[in-house]
Amino acid sequence: MTPSAVRVPAEPTILIVGGGYSGAAVAFHLARRSDPVAHIVVVEPRERLGGGLAYSSPDPSHRVNVPARRMSLSTEEPDGFSRWLDETQAAAADGEALALGGELFPQRSVFGRYVESRVAPFVRAGRIEQIRARAVAARREGARYRVELDDGRVLVADALVLAATHPPPSIPGPLRAIADRPGFYANPYDTDRLDEIAPQDRVLVVGTGLTMADTVASLDRRGHRGPILALSRHGWRSRGHPARPVEAFGDFSSKPAGTVGELFRRVRAELASAASDGLPWQAVFDALRQQGPAIWSALPAPERARLLRHGRTLWDVHRFRIAPQVEAVLDRSIAEGTLAVIAASLRSSAAEEDGALSVTLRRRHQSVEETRTFDRIVVTTGPGHGDVTRTDPLLASLVAEGEIGPDRLGLGIHTSRESRAIGSDDRARPSLFVAGPLGRATFGELMGLPEVTASAERVADGVARFIEDERTVEAQTIVADETFLPAH
Repeated sequence: MTPSAVRVPAEPTILIVGGGYSGAAVAFHLARRSDPVAHIVVVEPRERLGGGLAYSSPDPSHRVNVPARRMSLSTEEPDGFSRWLDETQAAAADGEALALGGELFPQRSVFGRYVESRVAPFVRAGRIEQIRARAVAARREGARYRVELDDGRVLVADALVLAATHPPPSIPGPLRAIADRPGFYANPYDTDRLDEIAPQDRVLVVGTGLTMADTVASLDRRGHRGPILALSRHGWRSRGHPARPVEAFGDFSSKPAGTVGELFRRVRAELASAASDGLPWQAVFDALRQQGPAIWSALPAPERARLLRHGRTLWDVHRFRIAPQVEAVLDRSIAEGTLAVIAASLRSSAAEEDGALSVTLRRRHQSVEETRTFDRIVVTTGPGHGDVTRTDPLLASLVAEGEIGPDRLGLGIHTSRESRAIGSDDRARPSLFVAGPLGRATFGELMGLPEVTASAERVADGVARFIEDERTVEAQTIVADETFLPAH
């Protein structure tokens, strides 16, 4: 690498790695400050900032999973997306966007356009710079971070923000024997590959949550009418929204539970109380989501681990709901007999001579194993956050340098309450920040958009304070140096 490839900034620089929603939101909240604290650089290979994996999908079957009125780039403007839709009429031509008593569920790419529209003015003004590349390695040099890109360039940053994208799912052990076969789809987010699936192909979908729902809806739009089997350990599919908007119901934060058992008892009690008042279960889970940080903070580490073991799947299918349009596709497919959702575990797999893939499974509460044959297998078990510090080259390099480490719950990166990465010495790194879902072992709920927005605002505030503090120290150093200069 030539010295010219290294870019040393003349002014304080904040480098954000990842320009999906989390990274774009951090950049936006830094750039909109009346007093610019530093030059903001976002490393993102996609053309558009703000889309990321979730909101750049061109598939019209992929819709936002919450009503548009509850989505925004700013907590100060909670209906920001809805207002933008009214102003731009961006969803006016989408006859299927309106559902459930007037609630809007636009295509996800429309939300990506909304985020881009809010960030773009700062890009044009030079407050935010996008570099279309991938960060592949980083190390600390003195007080700064040196970040290597896949195009050979090297950037030097005063503050580094890790806003990595959702990694592909981890491949289940029993399926690794066929992971290199053409009919195996390890990355469900590569929707172009779904075009390879023939209308009558037998499809196995591993996982029964949101990504399974997206996959089935995408196949349905493409005209697939063959049998689809979706399986997971419990066989629970993501639930839908209430028939009418409801307010959150239940108080879990005034005196938060100290054990999982106590928390579960209180949830059951609130569900019963809500039902007696004629409210759906969604009202209680909305309260749990809103009060999630307080609930999570009150649980000691062993209880957090216990909650993940015993409640994570149940929480996911109730908290992360599917759009009504997608729910209708699943209901119709099940009624027509083309989709079956079962509770089962994978035991082994093998490739047949004709290219088909055989999978041995065992249904829940049964001892007999059965072998089924499929033409295609799609893994939709959710982002492999637990392995991301090993599988992502940038994060792996920071682990090797001792700058970051995996959290103790296997959810992402070990992070402080101030959103700073914690290194191998258990000390927070003052200028290394974590934005988005990779910090959820510390904060609890960090997958839903409202929580990610709030997290981005916190990270932006923390980064700005760090830069301002560094400026103050530098100014004081200069004054001190001038004070002790010898008189002439």
